[in-house]
Amino acid sequence: MEIPRHWRLKKQRYALVGEVCPHCEAKIFPPRDVCPECGDEAKTLFEFSGRGEVYSYTTLHNAPAGYQAYAPYTVALVKLEEGPMVTAQLTDIDNQPVEVGMPVEMVTRKLRAEGDDDRGMLVYGYKFRPMELQPLAAAD
Repeated sequence: MEIPRHWRLKKQRYALVGEVCPHCEAKIFPPRDVCPECGDEAKTLFEFSGRGEVYSYTTLHNAPAGYQAYAPYTVALVKLEEGPMVTAQLTDIDNQPVEVGMPVEMVTRKLRAEGDDDRGMLVYGYKFRPMELQPLAAAD
């Protein structure tokens, strides 16, 4: 993928910026110029929280070209708190079991390197990791 395209997609890849329809309030990701719910123009930017839950997942053992070094890895369909579903790799799961309904949060991570290892472009984007449970406050 060429550098100008990476630059154009950086808001949605690094901060989960989509759109909200000013007519029906539908949250849209990835951004589109037309609302898929009502068909009206939707160009109002909306930054998603990055929190959601695993809706479905699979583990890839035979990765596609360019991703063989990362296999096996888990890809999930994540339902964001605001409604849209996104497909992304799960990270920081180590040997932790993945379950449908598991709370996750978006993080920015390296997706791949393009070209020569020494001089190639590093491509970053969003992945999701299990949400860290906040420790309970000590009782007084």
